[in-house]
Parts: sequence; C-alpha cells; structure tokens
Amino acid sequence: MDTKKTPAEQPQQDLNEILKLRREKLEVLQQSGKDPYKITTAEQDIHNADIIARFDELENQDVSICGRIMTWRDMGKANFIDVHDATGRMQVYVRRDDIGEDEYAEFKKWDIGDLVEVKGFVFRTRRGEISIHAKAIKLISKSLIPLPEKYHGLKDTDLRYRQRYLDLIVNPEVKDTFIKRSKIISAIRKFLDDKGFIEVETPILNTIAGGAAARPFITHHNTLDIDLYLRIAPELYLKRLIVGGMEKVYEIGRLFRNEGMDVKHNPEFTSMELYQAYTDYNGMMEITEQMISYVAEQICGTTTITYQDQEVELKAPWKRLTMVEAVKEYCNIDFDSFRLDDEKARQAGKALGIEIKGDESWGDMLYKCFDEKVEEHLVQPTFIMDYPVEVSPLTKRKPDRPELTERFEFFITSREMGNAYSELNDPIDQRERFMHQMELREKGDDEANMIDEDFLNALEYGMPPTGGLGIGIDRLVMLLTNSYSIRDVLLFPTMKPLSK
Repeated sequence: MDTKKTPAEQPQQDLNEILKLRREKLEVLQQSGKDPYKITTAEQDIHNADIIARFDELENQDVSICGRIMTWRDMGKANFIDVHDATGRMQVYVRRDDIGEDEYAEFKKWDIGDLVEVKGFVFRTRRGEISIHAKAIKLISKSLIPLPEKYHGLKDTDLRYRQRYLDLIVNPEVKDTFIKRSKIISAIRKFLDDKGFIEVETPILNTIAGGAAARPFITHHNTLDIDLYLRIAPELYLKRLIVGGMEKVYEIGRLFRNEGMDVKHNPEFTSMELYQAYTDYNGMMEITEQMISYVAEQICGTTTITYQDQEVELKAPWKRLTMVEAVKEYCNIDFDSFRLDDEKARQAGKALGIEIKGDESWGDMLYKCFDEKVEEHLVQPTFIMDYPVEVSPLTKRKPDRPELTERFEFFITSREMGNAYSELNDPIDQRERFMHQMELREKGDDEANMIDEDFLNALEYGMPPTGGLGIGIDRLVMLLTNSYSIRDVLLFPTMKPLSK
C-alpha cells in the first residue's frame, strides 16, 4: 500500500486506515528507540530560498536544511522529495547508495507531511533544477494526519480560518500575507519613531469602556469582585499622557468590540492610535497621507496599488471634502441650505430612502445620509471632514460652526480606514457631552460612551491643543495585500464553534 499518495489520489483507501497505519509506524519507531518526538533540536544552517539565491557560491558545498516533506517521487533505489521550509521548497535527491541500505529502508517508510533534517551538497539536476543531494536524512517529527490533496490545496475557507496551521502548510502563498502584515506594522513603527513619537502601552482591562461608541465585552475580576471591560479604544488613556507632558505618543494593539462580524469586522482587531500636542486635525491629515504613502512604498514598492481590480493612488495630496460637501456632491442635497432645521433634514433623509425614527437632529441626518449613501463612492483616498457634534463626543467643535467638529475619517476603496480629531480639551464641554451620551445609554443605546470621571479630572489640569488619529491596521493590511476579507489578514479570526 503506497501511503505517500494523498487521499484524493487513493479514493478507495479509508482515511481511518491511513490514520491507523501512521500511528503504527510511530509505535514501531518508538519501540526501536527512534521516537521522533524525543528529538529536541535539529541542524538548519541555511534556508531554501538562500540556497537558490546563492547557488553559484554554494554549488557542491555541504548544507543542512530542515522542513516538511510535501511531495514524493519514488524511483526505486532513489527518490526525489520536496522539502518546504519557511522560505519555500527545495528538491532533495535521496539515493540508497548514499545514505546506507538500512537508513534508506527506514526512510521509505516515512510519509508526506513528515518533518526532516537533510544534510547534503547543493547541485543542479540535468533538468536544471537546484537541489540537494542527500548524504544523510533524519526524521525529526512525525505527521499523523495526511495533508490535503497537493494539487488542489485547501480551498474550504471556513476550514482554512479554523485550521490556519494547515492553511499555511498547503497554501504557502498565505504566509506572504502575514509576512507583509508584520512588515506593515514595522514600517508604521519606524515612520512614527523617526518623527519622535513614543510607543506606549495602556490597559486592556478597563473599569469604564470609553474612547469610542461600541458595545464592550464584559469580564469579572475575582479578587476585586468587580466587572471589567475589554478595551474598545485606548484613547482616554493616551490623552491622559498628553496631559502629563508626553507630547507625542502612540500605541499599536488589540481592541475588542462585541459587535457584528462580516468581511470588514472581527470582534478583536488591531488598531494604531497616536496623539500629538500642539496640532489639530489638519496636522493629522498630513501625518496620515505621509504614513500611508510611506508604508505603501516600503511594502509594495509603489504608491499605485490594485485592490480587487480597482487601481488606487495613495500618493499625497488626497481629496478633501467636508461632510456637507460630500452629501451635496453625491446626493445632490445641500444641508447648509437648511442649516440646523431638524425637520427639513429628516425630510431630506426620507427622500433618500433612509429610515427615520422621528427624533433625529440636523446633525444626525447629515451623518446618516453620508454613511448610507456616500461612503460607497469613495474609492480613491478621501478625507471627509467636519462631522456633526452628535456623533463626535470627544472632538473639539469648529469655532465658526459649533454644530460641527474638527474631525475627519479617511476612506479608501469605499471603506473607512481611520478616524482623527482635534481633541476636545474643554472639561466643561466634555462633561456635557458625556452626560448626553449617558442619556442615550439610559434610552437603550449600549454603544454610547460612559462618564469617565478620572479622565475629566485629567482635563481639568489642562490638556494642550492636540491632534489624535486612529487607523485600523487590519483594513490597511487588507488594502496593501489585496485581501477581500478581514479573516484573510488575521491569523486566527473569531469563529463560531463547530459544536454550536
């Protein structure tokens, strides 16, 4: 029975029989004192990609590689196997006369999926393929479950997300996405560090869920006997640091929001938030343009990228529109023509087919019209500025338009990618807005902000004029890796248990 064939190549062979046979092979190894699981280390002095890149230098030189057997071509007294490591594949030529008859007989009992150490010299086959001619090969870990059929890989997206380890084994291109993710985060850190920002860490367990409008996760601390919230945003802690005199701070970390799941949302996600004293949301626009274009250059080698067949230019300057201008441009409704007239605003929204509850203000309706009718049009990078105060409880008002705030969100490929403010530093105004948020909570809005008395206390000591910016790292990774779903850029996305 040829156990090196995959289940798809052997439809007549029962999977349970394969599993049983592999465990029997393991038992034989263990009984003979060759338990691969007792091996504590292996010799790897080079990666496969480096051998290929340095072939002229390494030809006929001895090397030692480690990796997983992914294909096996049996030619009797010799075999070709493909060994994959973190950098890619390497063909290995294994011949009985080179490794010894007993070792070769043992080698022939191994399976696709097994992990091995190979020692040998680098050469090129008659067909021109760079390979390793094995002098010795050792089994360093046993695979007890057969891999999916090699030519078709693992296509079931649900299984790929649940068993990411298997996805990475059989779909090596997936690994590239996560390597890029790491490089994107590193590039953001370098950009900010070079501008004098200090990376900090703030609490994940919060007594008050603040800094955003979102439903939190609740947990309980046994010793203190209190409920705690997993943070929905680090904003209020980072602004405390601005009060304390740290003029440029940022944090990259996980946030948790007990909300819906779709291609753009996961209950836990990664965000970057930064705060800079003595600037405003105009300064945040400049940093945003510079940062995104810098990261694109570092990761993609260009600021012109393609996302889902759409060409996007990330080079500055980006388009800038106020929310009123955006609604006027894409909906042909000028909210300034009936400024602060709540009834006319509701009529305008109704004409667009927007659901009306009956108590929406002018600002509420301006935001609803934008959110439901404009966002889908914003493919190229666009700053949407001057949000209504009703939906911006932590943002400084515009001096000449107090119903609006100095806030922007930026959109790329019809998705909101980040949010920024001229931060509200008036403790009296901030308390009033918190009170309004609490009224909304009492009416059943469990996403409204809570009152954070310590944060208000910090503001009363005085916070300088400050700009703040938050960027969704996962959505940025989606953009720069051309990934359709957020689950494609999270190694372990949240999944419903199969038993549910």
